[in-house]
Amino acid sequence: MRTAALTDVEEFEIRERERPTPEPDEVLVEVRDVGICGSDVHYFEHGRIGDYVVDYPLVLGHESAGVVAEVGDDVDELAPGDRVTLEPGVPCRHCAHCKRGDYHLCEDVVFMATPPHDGAFAEHVAWPADFAYELPDSVSTREGALCEPLSVGIHACRRGNVGVGDTVLVTGAGPIGLLVAEAARAAGATDVLVTDVVAEKLAFAEEGGVDRAIDVTEEDLATVVDEYTDGVGADVVVEASGAEPSIRSTLDGVRRGGTVVFVGLASEAEVPLDVVEIIDNELDVHGSFRYANTYDAAVDLLADDEVDVERIIDFESPLEDVDAAFRRSMEPEVVKGMITFDG
Repeated sequence: MRTAALTDVEEFEIRERERPTPEPDEVLVEVRDVGICGSDVHYFEHGRIGDYVVDYPLVLGHESAGVVAEVGDDVDELAPGDRVTLEPGVPCRHCAHCKRGDYHLCEDVVFMATPPHDGAFAEHVAWPADFAYELPDSVSTREGALCEPLSVGIHACRRGNVGVGDTVLVTGAGPIGLLVAEAARAAGATDVLVTDVVAEKLAFAEEGGVDRAIDVTEEDLATVVDEYTDGVGADVVVEASGAEPSIRSTLDGVRRGGTVVFVGLASEAEVPLDVVEIIDNELDVHGSFRYANTYDAAVDLLADDEVDVERIIDFESPLEDVDAAFRRSMEPEVVKGMITFDG
C-alpha cells in the first residue's frame, strides 16, 4: 500500500509498505479522507511538538475516515463495506484514568501521528474496532474525518459547561475555533463571538453564522464584549488560538463568575495571567485536552445537520501531492486542507 512518510523537516516521500493484517479485535479500514491538522503541519515544519520528537520516517494524519475492508475474528459490530470514522487515540483501558472514564488522560495512549506512532496518510489502517464508529448514509467520509476536530470542540464546550442561553466568546477562528463555535451553538448558546487577526477567517466565521466577528488588530476586545453584553461579559470564553495575546485577553472578555477554557496550545508554556483577577471574579479556569466519549455525539450532530464541518474545507489533494498540500495549509488564510484517496 502507499503511504506518505515524513522523512525530514518539510520533506515527504511516498513509500510502499506492507498492508497491515487486522488483529482479532481490529478492523482494517481503506482510508478515504484525512484532514490536515495544525499539529501535522507543526511536525512538518519543526519535526517536534514539545517533548514529542519525530523519529523519521513518520506517517502523519489523525483525522480520518474510510471503509471497512476486513474485520478481525472477534469483531461482530462492524462488517466489510461499513463506512467508519476512526477515533485516533487508543488508551490502555486499565489505568486509573481509563477506569474513571477519562481515557484521554491515559499516559499510555497510542495516538495516531504522535511519535512514535504512525497515522492515517496510508491507503489502509488497522485499528481497534472499539474506536471505529459507523457513519450513517447521510454523513460523508469527509465529514466523518472531521469528527476529530469537532470532538475537540465538543469536549471544550463540555469543559466550559456551555448551556442554553449562554454567550460564548471564542478566541481564534481556525478550524478548532470554528468548530468550538459550532459545538457551542449546538449546546444551546444563543450568542457566539469569535476573534482573530486574519480578515478572511473572520469573514468566513460571519458567513457561518457567528453573531459577532472581532478583528483584535482593529478593535479592543474588552470594549466590544462589554458593549455586546451590556457590561456583563461572556458566560464562557474558549481560547482556541494558542496566541499569547489571546490567552491574556480571556480575562478581559469573561463575566464575573464565568468560565475560561484553554484548548489552544501556546508556543510558550508559561503565559502570565492575573491571579488576583481570577480570584476576585471567582472564575472557573479549565484546560481541555483532546476529548473523551465525544465521537457518538459528533456523528449524531452531523447526521442531524446540527453542525456543518464540510464548509471549513478549503481544498482537497491526492496523496501524491501531500507536500504541496502541507505548504498550502501553512498559508494564514487557509482553514483546513484534506488528503483524499481514490474511492
